[in-house]
Amino acid sequence: MKILSWLLVVLGIFGLIGVRVVEDKMFYDPFLDYFHEGIKNINFPGFEWGKLIGGHLFRFVLNLIFSCLIIQGLFRNKQWTMQGAIMMIIVFVIAFPIYLFCIQNKFNIGYLFSFYMRRFVIQPLIILLIVPMFYYRKQMEGK
Repeated sequence: MKILSWLLVVLGIFGLIGVRVVEDKMFYDPFLDYFHEGIKNINFPGFEWGKLIGGHLFRFVLNLIFSCLIIQGLFRNKQWTMQGAIMMIIVFVIAFPIYLFCIQNKFNIGYLFSFYMRRFVIQPLIILLIVPMFYYRKQMEGK
């Protein structure tokens, strides 16, 4: 059983890495170069709202699946995996409209603010909080 758990964790980590590696080929994101360069003087790229939203939703679903594999492999608790998924969905539901608002205003709200909102949308950062939280929870339940 431990082998299967570690296999899920490794599969989840490699899946998240894979999403990041193929991001420029697999997802529609005209802001990749805009933020990658980090130059504020670069022209605001043209984009299509539908493709942008669809690409971000698809990327979120992939990140969610791989993150849930990691949680399930580490803690072997389906209820915790569902709780982790719900927390990730809540963060996305909050961050995504804010990021879209930033895009609508051509990042006039602030370059760094927009950059970090984008990070919460396209990267599974919340997993870095969920894993330690569940580890602590597991330790407390063991006492």
